[in-house]
Amino acid sequence: MDVDDIIPPQPSFNPARAPGPQVVGGVQYTILQLFMLFMTRNTLQTIVNHSNIYGQRNHPHRWHQMSLEDLLSYIGMVIYMGLVGAKSVRDYWAKNELYNFPFPTSMLSGRRFAAVSSMLHISHPDSDAENDRRRGTQAYDRLCKIRPLYDEIRTACKAHYHPQQHIAVDERMVKSKARSILRQYMKDKPTKWGYKLFVLADSSNGYTWDFFVYEGRNMALQKGLSYDSVMNLVDTRVLGQGYKLYVDNFYTSPTLFKDLLAEKVWACGTIREQRIGYPRRRPGALTSQSPRGTIRWIRDDPVLFVQWKDTRDVRLCSTMHTAHNPQTTVQRRVRGTDGRWQLKSIPAPPAVTDYNKHMGGVDLSDAMIGFYNTVHKTRKWHRTFFYHFLDIAIVNAFVLHSCMAAERHETPLTQKAFREALVLELKAAGSPSTGPPPSPAPAPQGAHHKLRHYTEDGTAGRRRCVNCSLKSTTECTSCQVVLCFTVKRDCYNEWHTKNNL
Repeated sequence: MDVDDIIPPQPSFNPARAPGPQVVGGVQYTILQLFMLFMTRNTLQTIVNHSNIYGQRNHPHRWHQMSLEDLLSYIGMVIYMGLVGAKSVRDYWAKNELYNFPFPTSMLSGRRFAAVSSMLHISHPDSDAENDRRRGTQAYDRLCKIRPLYDEIRTACKAHYHPQQHIAVDERMVKSKARSILRQYMKDKPTKWGYKLFVLADSSNGYTWDFFVYEGRNMALQKGLSYDSVMNLVDTRVLGQGYKLYVDNFYTSPTLFKDLLAEKVWACGTIREQRIGYPRRRPGALTSQSPRGTIRWIRDDPVLFVQWKDTRDVRLCSTMHTAHNPQTTVQRRVRGTDGRWQLKSIPAPPAVTDYNKHMGGVDLSDAMIGFYNTVHKTRKWHRTFFYHFLDIAIVNAFVLHSCMAAERHETPLTQKAFREALVLELKAAGSPSTGPPPSPAPAPQGAHHKLRHYTEDGTAGRRRCVNCSLKSTTECTSCQVVLCFTVKRDCYNEWHTKNNL
């Protein structure tokens, strides 16, 4: 610390959109409408159609056609099970004195719940059969059975929210013991067996902005799994520039950080000593006798390598921090000469404090999902993903609700109260006389309504039209919603006429 380090130039934050919820301004969304931003009516109707085809072909004598209202009731019941835990699914409809729950019976019968669970199908059975014929070739798609919902939920997550400046990339494990080639084992994770997802989340609130499922060793890689995972998730064409990214030692490498910096994305993370490019066998490194709080650093401009002595050695790599700052300290409990424990301030690199503060975006998202998760035992791997996608939709909708409540200076619901309200609204929407809710219509505004293109090249960053759900590059400057305006699709005038604008 007796050698001064430079202060790297700090990024100019230029996001592609204003950070925060990307929803219609001036609208009071219901809980169910927020949820259906991610699980849209068209997406759910597709699942209903495919499930009916699958059930009719496999069990024509036992299967009764499912409606959209049935699926909404089923989803509400699955969320309810995450709130009220029972050892067996049958216990929710049991008639004995110990398990006499009146609510499940008012949603749907136990037999109907079991039938929907067994026949729930995301993809079209014909697409599955065609994909099976391609097994063993490069054209085979391991995610074919979840592809329709998988693509839609990823698109919706990116469309309805834009991250703040601090973002994090990390793995997520979806618990499963089903026999599937997609299942992975990670000994350092609390969930050791399951499906691995690579996730980019907002560090401030845990919003899952993008993710992809790890398909195994057959994935096409250019520079390795850790490098490609980050570069695929951090898309500056959609995100913008000036972001600060935090990763753990699985991803961190000098090559990755330099390439991110070329895209004007600053990065910080812990690093493994065995990484190519890490300055090993240099004089002056820390030893086991080094006092706590000792800092050693080497700068290979623009990349900084820091070694810090805490309970154990901590190694970090950064492109946005200086090596040390006298004002940056951490509190640690140490034993004094008299044998008593006391708090003591010890020096710490600025990279350590920022890493501890902003790295937990994915962990926060995992925690919110884990409190009341909807995943329950199933032999079919694609149904496990269906339940997990439900959790992503619920948590992301809850984050939108919290952000919108903060903008209105209101107290947001807790996640438990949010899920309870969602279950009740799904119950009402599942009634055939009520049906699913319509999309929220904006209140009339005095501003001028004008069309504009929000992308530069017309392809990158396209979002879904709120009227027809197809991808478009135009939006209304006043309503801030995406609307098609082409020769064949004039959603702009149709939507404004429908909402009296």
